[in-house]
Amino acid sequence: MIGSSISPRNENFRQVIQSYYQLTKPRIIPLLLITTAASMFMASEGNIDPILLIITLLGGTLAAASAQTFNCVYDQDIDYDMKRTRKRPIPSGKVQSNHAIIFGIILGVLSFSLLAIWVNLLSALLAISGIIFYMLIYTHWLKRHTTQNIVIGGAAGAIPPLVGWAAVTGDLSWSAWAIFMLIFLWTPPHFWALALMISDDYAEVGVPMLPVVEGASYTVKQIWVYTLITVAFSFILIYPLHSLGLVYFGFATILGITFIVKAWQLLQQPEDKETAKSMFKYSILYMMLLCTGIVIDTLPNINQYTIF
Repeated sequence: MIGSSISPRNENFRQVIQSYYQLTKPRIIPLLLITTAASMFMASEGNIDPILLIITLLGGTLAAASAQTFNCVYDQDIDYDMKRTRKRPIPSGKVQSNHAIIFGIILGVLSFSLLAIWVNLLSALLAISGIIFYMLIYTHWLKRHTTQNIVIGGAAGAIPPLVGWAAVTGDLSWSAWAIFMLIFLWTPPHFWALALMISDDYAEVGVPMLPVVEGASYTVKQIWVYTLITVAFSFILIYPLHSLGLVYFGFATILGITFIVKAWQLLQQPEDKETAKSMFKYSILYMMLLCTGIVIDTLPNINQYTIF
């Protein structure tokens, strides 16, 4: 049929684009952008400049994509050894390591330039620091050497809201650091739930994730503790910081209770991978909806409803 065939050249070009796109691990990025946007709405008290929002989110996307690309280069050996990741662009041979490095550098330079020129220098420096921390501290130093890799490494994923806050205000307040700390505390129960699901893969390549080294029972106890701390800490944005009000309180309460219930269920069934999967999926939903609560609470017609 006419028009039913695709030329090999076009097909190959699409495959190349797709391979480089996969290097950036695009499924991870949206949550980082949601936390960035929530921080920007809170910093601006709901009066956000849409152009500033778009540019900052684009800069954040480029920074995250750069970090994930470098991660793919560094972890290509274990990606090849694990069946789950063997088809990624570098271990599968679709992208050469040196080309991926150049791609990562370009993304990082674009991110820094965009933020430095159109936003401010602090936001650009924070975005670059996120890339450096993720690669040097988490990927190189922590991931393959200590069970605390996720605990300390979680700081990398908590930097985007700092970028967002700095983009709006040009500085970092206690509220900005509170959002940073909230995501930092949330990361262990989020990622350890995933680690429980794929602990066999980590064990196969010798990555010392907590379930591999200490076992599932110990891991779920840590998930329980961190979940309780995370939920309790989420209310600091209401008191004593007074950054958010009644709407956020409702979101934080309902979402927090459900988060605790999920962690409790996992505590009762530490070996059940389906329960771990449920906890992992909900942890993502928890952070997304909590950020939604932040955005709604900061809207001009809403943020008048305070608690304290």
